[in-house]
Amino acid sequence: MKETESRLEGLGVKIPEILLPQSRIDLSKWAVIACDQFPQDRSYWEKLKEETQGAPSCLNLILPELYLDDDAPRRIRDIKNSMALYEGGDIFAPRRHCCVYLERSTPQHPKRRGLMLSIDLEQYDWAPASRFLIRSTEGTVKERLPPRMEIRRGAALELSHVLLLIDDEEDRLIPTLGEMARKHPPLYDTPLMMNSGAVTGWALDTKEAWAFLADGLAALADKSMARYGGAASVESPFLFAVGDGNHSLASAKAVWEEYKKDHSGDAGLESHPARWALVEVENLYDPGIGFEPIHRVVFGAEPSELLEALSGLESLTCKPDLQSRVIRFENHSPVIATAGIEPLLDSFVKQKNAAIDYIHGEAELLRIVSDPAKRATGLILPPVEKEGLFKTIAQSGPLPRKSFSMGSAEEKRFYLECRRLFK
Repeated sequence: MKETESRLEGLGVKIPEILLPQSRIDLSKWAVIACDQFPQDRSYWEKLKEETQGAPSCLNLILPELYLDDDAPRRIRDIKNSMALYEGGDIFAPRRHCCVYLERSTPQHPKRRGLMLSIDLEQYDWAPASRFLIRSTEGTVKERLPPRMEIRRGAALELSHVLLLIDDEEDRLIPTLGEMARKHPPLYDTPLMMNSGAVTGWALDTKEAWAFLADGLAALADKSMARYGGAASVESPFLFAVGDGNHSLASAKAVWEEYKKDHSGDAGLESHPARWALVEVENLYDPGIGFEPIHRVVFGAEPSELLEALSGLESLTCKPDLQSRVIRFENHSPVIATAGIEPLLDSFVKQKNAAIDYIHGEAELLRIVSDPAKRATGLILPPVEKEGLFKTIAQSGPLPRKSFSMGSAEEKRFYLECRRLFK
């Protein structure tokens, strides 16, 4: 199997050493939604805290974005202490050298399929001009990296909410791996809290499965050289697009570059766990994947001011409801809406000394703007088409930041699997 693993590493993939809680641990309290969800809903995270009180939980291992301005240094210290306690205690079962095939159900979709594995950060760069195997789909805001980097530096454990996409139009690779995995009992099977569905995972640890994975990824990489058109796309294969967790993956890359620089003479540096990042790989064409717009909420400005600032948009129609403090957009162009909106918003926010947040789900946006104390205006963006995503990224580079979301907030990835990072 070493030869197959070597082939996979040439494709930017490594079979991880997966850590899962022991069978006595309640996974419905262990698994927690991605840290960047519900950033304006304190009640969500407070209720989650109540439901997990006293139980081993990933909530103790992450920093929800809601709390970034709420004594973050203390929270990060607590996170690292909890990681060390969990990693050195009686929480985890023995490590499994395997990928994990998983199936996720949500209230919106009965099944979404994915594959947990590790990817090589040497094969990834979030810079717009990057032509690596793994490329960002959206712009990265450097200012959002420091707290994520601080959590990862020296951390005992890695948890991940990063989702990578493959462009498998036939939708063959991951479903076939699923057929192989489901021949055996699952590693885990649990409901997910707060009306978020359920998830089941199976180990993929056979020579047959790994060889099929290597063959499938190699074929997709070869296709990509001619598939997307344009001179830039044929410089190197484009195998994975970052569908979710852009900033988390960029932080992992930055920490690896720091560590590599500080330990340049160390033996075994190139095989250090920090070189790799745990991710879930999904197929762009999986029926359970829907693309949703990420809406905007602007704080500290009046709707009429925003409407005037956005009046120059050519490919979008604004439909304002100033009494409700909402501006809805309709798109008349194949170009994604954020391409026109984001530069105007950036300029407006800077001039007015306002603030902006990115919201998953129209209901959550309406809840925020309904609070008069927030003085918030909501911008509801139009639907996003997922076809053509890889070609757009290959030819033009990343989209503006927070251009789309893979599903609604409740459908986001839950932290569940872990991996040892720094010892």
